[in-house]
Amino acid sequence: MSINEEIRAELTDAMKAKDKPRLAALRAIQTEAATAKTEAGFDGDDGDEFYLGIISAFVKRAAKSKKEFEAAGDRGAAHAAALGYEVEYLSRWLPDTADAEAEIRGHVDAAIAEFGKDPKMMGRIIGHVMQCGEGFDGALVSTLVRERLTS
Repeated sequence: MSINEEIRAELTDAMKAKDKPRLAALRAIQTEAATAKTEAGFDGDDGDEFYLGIISAFVKRAAKSKKEFEAAGDRGAAHAAALGYEVEYLSRWLPDTADAEAEIRGHVDAAIAEFGKDPKMMGRIIGHVMQCGEGFDGALVSTLVRERLTS
C-alpha cells in the first residue's frame, strides 16, 4: 500500500473515530501535498518519494514550531502539545533517524578522508555528502561534519 493510500485510509478511520488530533495531522499533509502539486516544477509523480518529502518537511517545521511554543510557556503549551502529537504520529512514515545518522556518518568519514580534515573544506564536504544520498537531512549533515572537523 502506498503512503498516499495509507494516508487516505487513516483519514477515513480518523473521521469515523472522531479522532481530531490525528485528523488534523493527516489533513495538514493532504493540504501540503495539494499545494506542492500546484507549484511550478511539479513533475506529476506523487508516489512515495513525493509524500516522504512532504511529510519530512512538515515534521521539521512542526518540530521547530513546537520548540518555539514551548519557549512561550503556558501560553503556547496547548499548541506545543498538538504539534508534538503531529510530529510523533507522522514520523511513522519517515525512515529511522538512527539508521540514517549512521549512514550519514559513514559518508562524512569517507568525504573527510577524501578532502582532508580542514575546516575550510566544510562546504565542499557537506555538498559531497548531500549528493551521496537521497533525502539526507541537511542540518544533520552539517552538524555531523562540523562535529568531525572540530574533534
